[in-house]
Amino acid sequence: MTTPTGLLLQPDIPICQSDIPLDWYQEPFKPYAEEYQALPDRRPATVFGYLDRYVTPALDHFGDSLLLLAHYYMGGEIVKLVERYGGSVADSYKLALVARNQPEKKVIVESAVHFMAESIALLANDDQDVWITNPKAGCTMEMMAKDYQVLPVFDQLEERFGDELVVVAYMNTSGRIKSLAGRTGGAVCTSSNAHLVVDWARKQNKKIVFVPDQHLGRNTAAKLGMDLARTHLLPDPSRGAIHLDKAELDRIADSEMILWASSCGVHTIFSGDMVRWWQERGWTVLVHPESPLDAVQAADGAGSTDYLWKAVANAAPGTRLVIGTEGHFVRNARELGKQNDVEVLHLADLPHDAVDPTGKPFATAGCGCATMSRNDPPHLAGMLDLLRKGEAPDINRVLAGDSIDEITMRRDRLPEDERQELITFARASLEQMIAIVEAAE
Repeated sequence: MTTPTGLLLQPDIPICQSDIPLDWYQEPFKPYAEEYQALPDRRPATVFGYLDRYVTPALDHFGDSLLLLAHYYMGGEIVKLVERYGGSVADSYKLALVARNQPEKKVIVESAVHFMAESIALLANDDQDVWITNPKAGCTMEMMAKDYQVLPVFDQLEERFGDELVVVAYMNTSGRIKSLAGRTGGAVCTSSNAHLVVDWARKQNKKIVFVPDQHLGRNTAAKLGMDLARTHLLPDPSRGAIHLDKAELDRIADSEMILWASSCGVHTIFSGDMVRWWQERGWTVLVHPESPLDAVQAADGAGSTDYLWKAVANAAPGTRLVIGTEGHFVRNARELGKQNDVEVLHLADLPHDAVDPTGKPFATAGCGCATMSRNDPPHLAGMLDLLRKGEAPDINRVLAGDSIDEITMRRDRLPEDERQELITFARASLEQMIAIVEAAE
């Protein structure tokens, strides 16, 4: 079970979420978007009146069988709205466990990104349906580690190294990549447990292929005291198809961990110099481990969204925290901190005249996850109303193995026999992660 975020909706403060252009909505959702955009303002009382017309009948219709979910990174006020209607907010690890741990929930509606919904579907029972409010909500890191990019490279590695390889798949991957982890006897990991999973994998005395986030992989290696010279970064997948020549395969032969070269655009802007700038002015700096190694090593602490949220919630009055992660999360954390006289700022929110040690201005884009923010009140209202009426678009239903092109909305859905095979291996990798974490508790 998840715990309440502690966030409060202020009646007179407008909801902080920009309207999405009407042509970005699926056709069945456009009437809900048109009605929302015609509202006189975005104050909670107004938005609640709009949402109540659709959400309340759905709650009455589905009763205790319905579960609403959102991730901490959700833009605007969705996390608060989901909680208002009895839903839960969590990090990716806890979201993945909800179907497994709450079998009575038969209709699960998620406001987050596709890989998170698919992770829930992978562990769901046959009588549990998983829906995403917007199929276009993807993850740029996952988009650079699609199966058609990763599998040809893994085939080359497997041809050279055979069963010496074990795959650790970060949660920010598709079920197809999680299945690869399971096929090699590997496991999934999250930012909160990557050190536990990689430590477990090292004890197998095999080469670890860490997919997809190079920064989390490198930070985890450093945390475990691994020789970073024995980590090998593969070529950048954004530059096209990857082919490993003999010289590179020879270099990999001396490596303990092979890193897929994907990353999160939100976190890569952070640096050790940014961290030190704030520390020199008396601030405590905490960062997410998807940040570059120098930022993580300079920070006062690093951890998952759950770790960062709890750091704010449990901070003593008067604490000054700077957080390096997704911008919407930090804005919500700032509101949480105000309830207990804790000041919270974004790591990249430096003054315009701030410069690094070389005299260059810092990057100051305190950005949020743009794709996550594609879920908004009209998507929530429309999804629940369409489900209640039995008219929900099938593209919004998430099955294990689904591959979505977040731009074109083209979906590749596996035949049933292939899907069941994928579930077997992907579920094994998720269950292996759960077993590792539970053994460490």
